[in-house]
Amino acid sequence: MISGAALAALKAALGPGGWLDVPADVEPYTVDFRRLYHGRTTLVARPDSVEKVAAVVRICHAERLGIVPHGGNTSYCGGATPDESGTEVVLSLARMNRVRSVDPVGYSMVLEAGCTLHAAQAAASAVGRLFPLSLGSEASCQVGGNLSTNAGGTAVLRYGMMRDLVLGLEVVLPDGRVLDQLRSLRKDNTGYDVKQLFLGAEGTLGVITAACLKLFPAPDDYLTALVAVGGMAEAVELLGRTRSAFGDSIEAFEYLPRAALELARTHLAGVIAPFDAPHPGCVLIELAAPRTLPELGARFEEYLGAEVEAGRALDAVLAASGQQRDALWFLREHIPEAQVREGASIKHDVSLPIARLAEFVGTAERRLAELAPGARVVGYGHVGDGNLHFNLSPAPGTLRGSPAEASFLGLAPVVNRAMHDLVAELGGSFSAEHGIGRLKIAELERYEDPVALSLMRSIKDALDPQGIMNPGKVLRR
Repeated sequence: MISGAALAALKAALGPGGWLDVPADVEPYTVDFRRLYHGRTTLVARPDSVEKVAAVVRICHAERLGIVPHGGNTSYCGGATPDESGTEVVLSLARMNRVRSVDPVGYSMVLEAGCTLHAAQAAASAVGRLFPLSLGSEASCQVGGNLSTNAGGTAVLRYGMMRDLVLGLEVVLPDGRVLDQLRSLRKDNTGYDVKQLFLGAEGTLGVITAACLKLFPAPDDYLTALVAVGGMAEAVELLGRTRSAFGDSIEAFEYLPRAALELARTHLAGVIAPFDAPHPGCVLIELAAPRTLPELGARFEEYLGAEVEAGRALDAVLAASGQQRDALWFLREHIPEAQVREGASIKHDVSLPIARLAEFVGTAERRLAELAPGARVVGYGHVGDGNLHFNLSPAPGTLRGSPAEASFLGLAPVVNRAMHDLVAELGGSFSAEHGIGRLKIAELERYEDPVALSLMRSIKDALDPQGIMNPGKVLRR
């Protein structure tokens, strides 16, 4: 346990309102989003300034106490949950939620790590700019967590991952020193780009407390369509043609198989079948429509008509209003919820070279038919950047808590190994955007290049020799 002297020092550094220690208040910080891990802690630190974060880290460094940075608790891999020992301090960034500055001329803004993603988007929108990261959890996930996991989302095709949206960082290092690189420079070749070390590191190298982020022109409108296709191969071919036709105007290109649409219709109120006939799959396409290209809408409508007429697409519906656009995005964004309501699932977050997506899906479905007969493949996601959430649901009618469900979940180790081995064979990654956390450490050790893994360990040892930063996540000690 954490000593009484250490607890007293931490509470004094944090000040009134800066900590939680009542079990009922602490409990939400000890269980991960998917309820895979149930940890323990004596104290949740809730600093409201970088100085207080640094003070907490200095005390933990002196006492050799583990620190678990905690954001919006939306991690799928247990990356923000303390272990079961009760000897780690949870460090919540929720009170560090200020927008420090917004520069519409320089297309940048500085905000603290506890800002929600929605708040970041709103700060940009208030000055007529766009912060393009978009996630289903944006109302609750925090910018610090987005940075620490290198979040992706639906607009990666045009804007890149979170690391592509960062100009500068403020980070508290494991010994309590503060790295201040909150510069908004677009060009800065002054040695190593050290901020990149902390992006995607999941809090294992330091605590990100603030960031300078890139902004973009806000589109005047969006052109959104749902296009029915014959499967993944046809979706990939459509992506190539659409990018040739519309270039960087494409903001999203999302694939939804028939199984995902059926789950949405079953479990989500108000979902209406977009087409009269069922199709093997659909693609949600969205273009940004600036005022300078008034003809883009007519071009897009003509393009979709030509695809259907040529038989390359089976059908298409173009949103005629903001309400219709919202309905199409509701369908896409709530597939995870529909799958949860259906019951247990075995999840994979994989990425592949786009040209090999159809090969992966076809091979994976054949292997899964042997490994888990009767189970349903629900493989959806960001085809535009090669990322699939390739999940498996049990056979229809499987009851929650039943022996049949337990038997299905018991297949997870074999299924995961088969899927991740296949991904590796095809030159892909077993973790596209959900990170490693606690869940996927063994996968990282199995699939990562040994030289890269050795470099990661060297960096960890150099920056955090005591191993106090988010222990047990990403790398084993």
